[in-house]
Amino acid sequence: MSMLDITDLSYAIAGRGLLDRANLAIAAGQRVGLIGANGAGKSTLLRLIAGELSADGGEIRLAARARLAWVKQEAPAGEGSVLQTVLAADRERLALIAEMEGAAPARLAEIHERLRAIGAEAAPARAARVLAGLGFDAAAQARPMADFSGGWRMRVALAAALFLAPDLLLLDEPTNHLDLEAAMWLESWLARFPGAALIVSHDRGLLDRAVHAIAHLERGKITMTPGGFTAFARITAERRAQEARAGARIAAERARIEAFVARFRAKATKARQAQSRLKALARLPETIAVVEAEPARFDFPPPRAISPPLLRLDRVSAGYDGRPVLREVSLRLDMEDRIALLGANGNGKSTLAKLLAGRLAPLSGQMERARGLGVGFFAQHQIEDLTLAETPLAHLARVLPAAQATVLRAHLARFGLDAERVERPVGELSGGERARLALALATREGPQILVLDEPTNHLDIDARQALITALAEFPGAVVLISHDAHLIELIADRLWLVAGGRVAPFEGDIAAYRASLTAAEPQSGAPEPGGARLLRKNRADERAALAPLRRLQQAAEARVAALAAERAAIEARLADPALYAASSAADIVAASKRLAALTEAIAAAEEEWLAATISLETPA
Repeated sequence: MSMLDITDLSYAIAGRGLLDRANLAIAAGQRVGLIGANGAGKSTLLRLIAGELSADGGEIRLAARARLAWVKQEAPAGEGSVLQTVLAADRERLALIAEMEGAAPARLAEIHERLRAIGAEAAPARAARVLAGLGFDAAAQARPMADFSGGWRMRVALAAALFLAPDLLLLDEPTNHLDLEAAMWLESWLARFPGAALIVSHDRGLLDRAVHAIAHLERGKITMTPGGFTAFARITAERRAQEARAGARIAAERARIEAFVARFRAKATKARQAQSRLKALARLPETIAVVEAEPARFDFPPPRAISPPLLRLDRVSAGYDGRPVLREVSLRLDMEDRIALLGANGNGKSTLAKLLAGRLAPLSGQMERARGLGVGFFAQHQIEDLTLAETPLAHLARVLPAAQATVLRAHLARFGLDAERVERPVGELSGGERARLALALATREGPQILVLDEPTNHLDIDARQALITALAEFPGAVVLISHDAHLIELIADRLWLVAGGRVAPFEGDIAAYRASLTAAEPQSGAPEPGGARLLRKNRADERAALAPLRRLQQAAEARVAALAAERAAIEARLADPALYAASSAADIVAASKRLAALTEAIAAAEEEWLAATISLETPA
C-alpha cells in the first residue's frame, strides 16, 4: 500500500523547471532519503507535498486519512513554553480538552473515550521524552520559546513533528541545528519510527542508518535506489560507467557512419548505400553525456612551519562575565593534531573553541601560544554576519587591504568561488557558497590551526566530501565540532569529551561514543557473603536461568547473518547492469521490495538480539 504517490509532477519557478513529470511512490512505513544538488528543488518538493505550493501539472496523492507532519527550515515562534509548544502540535487533543468545559454528559463521555484512544494522558510524558532526546532538560522545557535562539527553536519544531508520530513525516535537513548527541538520538528514533518519511538530508550517517531507499532529484526527475547512501553511490557509479561505455560505442558507430556518408554521398554508385547509412544514423540513440556536476573544491593554504607546541593550556578556566564554564583545562596542540570535541550542547564545546581561537581570554591559568601562531576560526554566526550587499571579493579585500586583486581571487578560488561568483552580492549566493566564503575569510593568512564549529551545515554531500579531503591534506592542526559522525570518523585521530566543566580525552572511537550514549545506566552490587561452594552454586543457577536468553541471542544473531547475506546478494544483483537489460520491470520491482522487506527483518532481528544482550548484561 502506498502512503504517497506522485505522478508526472511538474513545477517551475520564474520559468526555470525544477520538476519535469517527476514520479515517486513511498510505501507505508518506508523511509526515503531525498538528495540532489543545491537548488535542485528538494525543499520545493516537500512544500508541494505539504500543500503549501500548487503544482503546474501532475498529481500528488496521500493515503486516505493519512496524518502528515512537516518540519520546515523556518524557526517557529510563540509565547508559550517549549513543552506547551510541542503539545500544541496535537490540535485534536487541544480541541477535545477545550470542548470538555460545558459539554453535555453524552458528549463528555465521547470526548473522554477519544482522549483515551489517542493517548492524551500520556502526551506530556511522551513530549518530554522527545524534547529530552533533542537536548532540552526539564528546566529548558519549562522556559518560554522567546528565550531560545533560532537553532534551538528549530529543535522544538522537530520535536513537535516527532511527537505527533504521523503517518508521513517530511523533514528538511533535520540535523542542521543539532549537536552530535541529538543527531545520534534522531537517527535512532527514525530507525524505530513505524511511519513513512521523506527526509531531505546531506548527512551520510543518517542516510545510511535511517532510510530504506534514496530518491535522487536531478534535472527535474526522481530516481529511486534501494538501500542507504553508500549503496546509492555504488550503484550510481556503476550505472554511469555503463552509460559511458554505451555512449562511447554509439559515438564511435555514429562517427563511422558519418565518415562513410561524407565519402560516398556524391557518388552515384554508392548513393543507395549512403542513404541506407543515413537512415541507420537516424536510428542511433542520442548519446547522453555522463556530465558530472562541477567538482566541489576546498584547498586550505599551507601554513608556515613554527616551533612546537602550537598551543599549551595549563589549568585554564574560561567563561563569561567572570563565571567559568570550563575549569582546570590542561592540554597541548601540535601540528597535524586532529581532534574532535564531544559533549552535549551547553557543556562548553564552543567556549573551548573560542578559547583556542583566541576569541576568549582565560579567567585563570596559563595559556602559551607559539610565536607567529595563526588560528583560523569558523563558526555559524560568521555566515550570518556577512554583508549581503557586498561581494565575496569586497569582503576579502576589506580584511586584506594590501593584497592585490589577483591574490584575492586566487584565494577565493581555493574554495570553489570562481570569477563569476566572487562578483555576486552575498545575498544572491547559496548557503553553501556563503559557507565557502566564511572558510576563505577564516583561512586568509594560512593559519597553523583550524578551529571549525559545525562547518558542514550548509554544504551538500559532494562539498562535504571535498572538505574531508582538504582537511586530510591540511598539514596543520584541526579542532572540530560537528554533528556529522562521518566527518569525525574520517578526520579525527583523538576525541576530547567536554562535560561537567572539564575537558578530558575520550578513550574510544565515535562508535564507542555512540554506544556510550545508549548504554543502560550502570548498576552496582556485590555478591552475598558465603563460602566458595555457595558462590559456585549461585553462579551455576545464574547460568541456567540465563540459558534461554543466550539461546535467543544466538538465534537472533544467526538470523541477522542469514538475512544480511541474502540482502547482500540482492544488492549485488540490483547493482549488476545486466539485470536491467535481461529482466522485466516486475522482476526488478520484486527484488527491490524483497530488499526493503529484508532491511525491516534485519532491524527486527537486531532488536531481538539487542534486547537479549541487554538482559544478559544487566544485573538482576
